[in-house]
Amino acid sequence: MSTSSTASSLRPDSLRDRRVLVVDDDPTVSEVVCRYLRAASFIVDETADGLSAVEMASRIRPDLVVLDRMLPGIDGLEVCRRIRAERPVPVILLTALREEDDRIDGLEAGADDYLAKPFSPRELVLRVQSVLRRSLNEFSPESVIDSGDFHLDVSSRRVSQRGVELALTVREFDLLAFLIRHPQQVFSREELLRAVWGWEFGDLSTVTVHVRRLREKIEPDPAHPTLLGTVWGVGYRFESQPAVSS
Repeated sequence: MSTSSTASSLRPDSLRDRRVLVVDDDPTVSEVVCRYLRAASFIVDETADGLSAVEMASRIRPDLVVLDRMLPGIDGLEVCRRIRAERPVPVILLTALREEDDRIDGLEAGADDYLAKPFSPRELVLRVQSVLRRSLNEFSPESVIDSGDFHLDVSSRRVSQRGVELALTVREFDLLAFLIRHPQQVFSREELLRAVWGWEFGDLSTVTVHVRRLREKIEPDPAHPTLLGTVWGVGYRFESQPAVSS
């Protein structure tokens, strides 16, 4: 089967002509990634260094960034931090580093997803589609979710806690929304990986890092969480809150 027909068969119509910025200094990797994404009907821009990536992301405002971790100029982690500081664009990190700490560093920098090199271009297309579909809200039928101190506007992907807006990544928003919809229920990391990330298998530390990041943003004392609790040996549970008084 040709590259075009394979990638096109993966594309939901709602994602057609979404803009993806590809940042990789390896011309072979960049060429393959861009070819597959264009065959899947994405608009693709590309650059090969960190500083130009930050500039382009600000100028063209892509719907998603595919970002190599190791770049000349400034590395992918710093690029991710700078892009995410400006606006909550989804980021998929590409890394040749296989140590768990290196992958966790990428998630801590604000990446929504990552792939270890070498990777399947077809899997990258699926990951791009998955992250974009969630950022565009295709998996969230409710328009508004209210739970205690939290107010989630699903259509705009904005969340506030006691009236203060929180800056969450795509995955952090999805994780919080999923848990709020299922208060007092305990979910293992495997179950959260399937429900929130849409992965049947993957690195469970991805869930751990996102839970930690979410606690840092919603808990009065992240070291002693009262909202997003750990059930030791099982998983995580969102504690239900009393309704906000009118």
